[in-house]
Amino acid sequence: MEQYQTNNNLPQQQQEQEEKVDIMSIIFKMLSHWHYFAISIILALLLAFVFNKYSIPIYEVKSTVLVKDDKKGGGMGGDLLKGLDLFGSQKNVQNEIGILQSYSLTNKAIKQLDFYVSYFTENKFKTDELYKDSPFEVVIDTAFNQLVGTPIFVNIVSSDKYELEIPEQTNASLYNYRKERPLEEKVDIKKVTKTLSFGEWYKDDHLNFKIILTENYKPKDNNGKNYQFTINDVDQLTTQFKSSKIEPINKEATILELTLKNKNKQKAIDFINMLTKVYINSDLEDKNLIASNTIDFIDDQLSGITDSLHIVESQLQDFRTVNKIMNVSDEAKMVFDKVYALENERALENLKARYYKYLMEYVNKNAEIKNDIVAPATMGIEDPLLVGLVAELVKLSSEKEKLKSSSTSINPAITAIDLKIDNTRKTLVENIKNIVNMSNISVKELDKRIAVVQAEVNKLPVTERNLINIERKFKINNEIYTFLLQKRAESAIAKASNIPDNKILDKAISAEKVYPKTSLNYIIALILGLIIPLVYLFIRDSMNDKIVERSDVEKITNFPIIGHIIHSDRESKVVVHDSPKSSISESFRSVRTNLQFIAKGKEKQTILVTSTMVSEGKTFTSINLASIFALYGKKTLLMGFDLRKPKIYQDFQLTNTEGISSYLIGKSKLEDIIQSSFLENLDIIMAGPVPPNPAELIASPKNDELFAKLQDIYDYIIIDTPPVGLVTDAFLLMKYTDANVYVVRQNYTHKKVFGSIVQDIEKRQIGSFNILINDVRLDQDSYGYGYGYGYGYGYGYGYGYGYGYGYGYGYYSDDDTKTKKKSFFSKLNKS
Repeated sequence: MEQYQTNNNLPQQQQEQEEKVDIMSIIFKMLSHWHYFAISIILALLLAFVFNKYSIPIYEVKSTVLVKDDKKGGGMGGDLLKGLDLFGSQKNVQNEIGILQSYSLTNKAIKQLDFYVSYFTENKFKTDELYKDSPFEVVIDTAFNQLVGTPIFVNIVSSDKYELEIPEQTNASLYNYRKERPLEEKVDIKKVTKTLSFGEWYKDDHLNFKIILTENYKPKDNNGKNYQFTINDVDQLTTQFKSSKIEPINKEATILELTLKNKNKQKAIDFINMLTKVYINSDLEDKNLIASNTIDFIDDQLSGITDSLHIVESQLQDFRTVNKIMNVSDEAKMVFDKVYALENERALENLKARYYKYLMEYVNKNAEIKNDIVAPATMGIEDPLLVGLVAELVKLSSEKEKLKSSSTSINPAITAIDLKIDNTRKTLVENIKNIVNMSNISVKELDKRIAVVQAEVNKLPVTERNLINIERKFKINNEIYTFLLQKRAESAIAKASNIPDNKILDKAISAEKVYPKTSLNYIIALILGLIIPLVYLFIRDSMNDKIVERSDVEKITNFPIIGHIIHSDRESKVVVHDSPKSSISESFRSVRTNLQFIAKGKEKQTILVTSTMVSEGKTFTSINLASIFALYGKKTLLMGFDLRKPKIYQDFQLTNTEGISSYLIGKSKLEDIIQSSFLENLDIIMAGPVPPNPAELIASPKNDELFAKLQDIYDYIIIDTPPVGLVTDAFLLMKYTDANVYVVRQNYTHKKVFGSIVQDIEKRQIGSFNILINDVRLDQDSYGYGYGYGYGYGYGYGYGYGYGYGYGYGYYSDDDTKTKKKSFFSKLNKS
């Protein structure tokens, strides 16, 4: 017997086959709940489809910009303004990223794109933006404070009319387009519904616009359709688009990749391209600013010189005509050359003095020296200290601007630069004052020398003296005029030869949809469709405290599993008699075979049947087990030893007036309590009237006498006993038995209760039991998956049966019933 009570004593080949059975059990567990997986996958894919279809897509566009690491001035501009080092400075990549992400650059790009109004169309479950595809255009009056951020609805009635609806709103915002800033005050808007003509101005306290049709308008497609538009707050738009991602393509590169995500792909493409264009143009404008300011400064100086030159030229011509003199004597010419050289030197000093004055005013007026300052070199000033200080101030101011674009004002680096700017400015102011003082001294010295030469001029004849004075003024003005024209031409050439330091490598051409990720969502839905049922089944199994499958029993006890009884839907409990060719009858034959194998050749056998609690099928098992032995041609007796709740007599339509209880108390004879059934070879002894002391009667010597007589008469005695979890009657009867069958009902017997009783039995070694699993459902949609493979294995070496559908079909009388198709939802409800 011991070799059947533990799996450790099974042959190695048998154990290997059991492992295969466990693997197949897991596979069948999965397949048996295919409808859970089907529903979960279908619902998940459906949700993914709806999500993909009705989510507002987000597109990503990319562009690349080359930031030159070692820049040198474009063309001749570098030579002209060499002292400033503006075009040869090293640009930090992080600073360029800060410039590209700056509010001012983004705002400038938005204004050039005219994003003031956004247009939308209403679809079933989402609203799509119509960028460049709107059938109408809203023309707003930028001189008027406009309502922003509020959707305004438009329904096109015809090519002439449209219906306008402005919804009611509180705390609405207004925007001043002239000052380019939102107003602080908030307003309440009343609902307005009005029919207007296209081209007609609509005006109220907070709106002033007109709507005109565009070339996208098509009466067939657009009439009767609902649209909406929103006048945008430019500041909010700037903040929204300012969130573009900019980073180098790798750590060593100075190539920046600009990435922007937006709900409208064409809008994103246009913005990223405009941003890079504005960035490149801004860089060029900065380089051209010095040349432009230099040209303006020279033009201002030329305006005065030109007038003086014209006047002196007229005077010279008139004097020569009236006095009929063209040239002067050699003596007069020598004096003239001296005066001219001195006057010309003084004129240049005066021109420099005007620049010093301009430079002093600029430094005092501006807190920071920007790159719009006129360079000293353009005016012929080559003082190294002055040129160096101006260049240093411009450089420091430029560095500060770049730091401010990528950090806050409390940055320690900015504070350090402010200190340097302040010190350099003070030094520059002192230097200008010193230069001005030196220039004044030089002018006074020149005036003295001119006065000495002028005395020589006064000794000449009047006519020659006047001619010399007029020619002197003309040549001086003409020399200065020529000098300024030369400097202006140089500045113009420098401006024309400038090229941007940075370069657009790749413009944004196409956009990639990054949300929703259609394929990924379907893959996730498929995975979730598989995982959710697994999790559900795992949780359900974990929380289930009922015995469901074979492994649940094997984990609790080492008692052998003698077989399983298939679920019966028949009203009659004597199924082996009513349907001898049914699959449930075959399951009882399998149990009979295993019991005979356990008996080791004994011709007679007494078998006790019990269970943990009521309704687990012990009486059903006793009746059909006795019936299957009787059908085998063996003289069989079924004893109803459940003296407390007798009921076998009801199934066989017999009486319970006499039985075991009346025999044990001496009121009935043995031949009086044995009743014949409608089955050949099957006799039955009922429990009899319910006694007050069933346990005492079972333990009486009279019961020993009863079993001694019956075991001589019958080949097989099947004892139906009360549940061992409730009373001890079954334990008292074990001394008469050759085999004990413990009935466990699938999805009914509690694991803990069963485990508690069986472990107590094993610990106390009360008796040897064989486990019989009852009410097993083999259809795929049953909860008890895994029982359709290999049961009865190990107790008869092949006498067990596999009852899975398809194998052995047609051998059982109930195959047609089992193959009737069940609806999908009936399977689901049953599960």
